[in-house]
Amino acid sequence: MDKFNALATLVCVVEQNSFSRAAEQLGKTPSAVAKAIAALEAELGTRLFERTTRRMQLTEAGRLYAQAAREALGCLGNASEEIGQLQQGLHGELRIAAALAYGPAFLAEVCAAFCLAHPQLRLQVDLSDNDQFILESGHDLILHEGACNTPGLIVRPVGKNHIVLSASPAYLARNPLPVNPQTLQQHDWLMYKHPALGRHYWTLWQQGEALRVEQPQPRILSDNYDFLLANAVAGAGLLITPWWSAAPYLADGRLVRLMADYELDPDAFGPHILAVYPSHRRATHKVQVFIQFLEAFLRERGYA
Repeated sequence: MDKFNALATLVCVVEQNSFSRAAEQLGKTPSAVAKAIAALEAELGTRLFERTTRRMQLTEAGRLYAQAAREALGCLGNASEEIGQLQQGLHGELRIAAALAYGPAFLAEVCAAFCLAHPQLRLQVDLSDNDQFILESGHDLILHEGACNTPGLIVRPVGKNHIVLSASPAYLARNPLPVNPQTLQQHDWLMYKHPALGRHYWTLWQQGEALRVEQPQPRILSDNYDFLLANAVAGAGLLITPWWSAAPYLADGRLVRLMADYELDPDAFGPHILAVYPSHRRATHKVQVFIQFLEAFLRERGYA
């Protein structure tokens, strides 16, 4: 028995949930697929599948063995890829998932520069504010905001998630009332709707003293941060925003920072931009090189 091919066949049968579809996928005959599975079952002394005329499902032993086979094949594949990276430089594909707002704020520029530096490498970049999709999507690298306690993932801070309050000069001209903790309810607010942001109170810090204030009612509520940022620049209201997003607008005067003597609580998104990757990809060279490239980029712009 060719053990490597037999394990690959097992994993394919599980993924396709069909001997015939696995055979088609592998370019083999259904009888060859059945023979490979039978050889594994004979070696183990137990059945891996329960098969009837209507359905096929893994036994408990089959579930355990298929998971081990998937992990073993993954490790071998990763090792082969790593050796290739050492010999030929970065190549192949790097799959990245990231929070939606990271794209226009810095990730697009990072990826463009990274591709120029590594012309043999392809990038797949998926942007989403769906935390479950991002953390369970099977990407090589995740750029995440907020706590991450998912088992099997390594979490590495790569940048700072410093929070600031800002508005455009046009809004401040239209509503000249000073912005301070006592007047927050009298201003127009642009607020980001996200499952992690369900609190009714904010915490402001000044010289180590905490001030709890009631969250104002939003004038515009949206689940798209870039939409809110565009409205802030257009003068629609006040926006709480991460420094990495607001910095270019603050630098050229399109936005003005407010209540700079207060520190805004970093809320549920936490104090850091996080690089997250599966523990079994710990030593993947292309992942580590990209993280180092991103860290250098964020540091250069004062976001580290």
